[in-house]
Amino acid sequence: MTVPTLSLTAPVGPAGAPLVILGPSLGTSTILWEDVIPALAVRNRVVAWDLPGHGASAPADAPFSVADLADAVAEGARALADGPVSYAGVSLGGAVGLEFGLRHSELVDRLAIVASGAQLGDPAAWHERAATVRAQSTSVLIVPSAQRWFAPGSIERRPELSGRLLHALRDADAESYARCCEALADFDVRARLSDLRMPVLALWGEHDAVAPEAKAREIGDGVAHGRVSRLAGVAHLPPAEDPAATAAALAAFFGPASGSDGRDDDGRDDHEREQEQEQ
Repeated sequence: MTVPTLSLTAPVGPAGAPLVILGPSLGTSTILWEDVIPALAVRNRVVAWDLPGHGASAPADAPFSVADLADAVAEGARALADGPVSYAGVSLGGAVGLEFGLRHSELVDRLAIVASGAQLGDPAAWHERAATVRAQSTSVLIVPSAQRWFAPGSIERRPELSGRLLHALRDADAESYARCCEALADFDVRARLSDLRMPVLALWGEHDAVAPEAKAREIGDGVAHGRVSRLAGVAHLPPAEDPAATAAALAAFFGPASGSDGRDDDGRDDHEREQEQEQ
């Protein structure tokens, strides 16, 4: 396994502000976050990164693990920030976030895990998808991915961005995509969640069949300072489907009013506030 080279966008936001790093879902690119970044950049410097062979990142020339991706993100964090950063990632990007927190806790202030889990999917199914993509390219995934990614009505509400995301999938390097699938087949940090001591927010989409509520609650219950919140009306790509709600949830979690021990100004911990947030 090798640490791949990842492309990060130029930081957006006030100079000297805390750094927020945003990670992608498999098959997408940094455009997933483009309508969320302006809201987060009011108080933060914000960057997003692309998976190997996706968007602006070069194709992978060797196998890699989710942990290797986390190490690559850590390299970017060290290059861009003098202290701990906040991180949010969707699906595979969320899995990378969990490994980032486990492997580089000194670099992480807060983690937001969006539409993801501590383990995702069936290993055999990931290997099957990798073989399919190697044989037929990522174009074969456009229809099933659209069905998984978007809640009913999401494509109709945001046709331009939805189309660009599906084009990003079509344009992804097939070998790099396959290696991402193989990395996900081997990913499982369920037994290590309790090692995460920083505040962690697990966001799940109401219509997400890939990473449903149970995946988010497993994270929220497993970490030391976890909270779980639902995003209504979305499926597997909340930043694209409802950027305003996603940005609001992340801005509140990353904001200066939150304490590093998982308690907010009123003294209630994250689980005590959970039901209030979901109403």
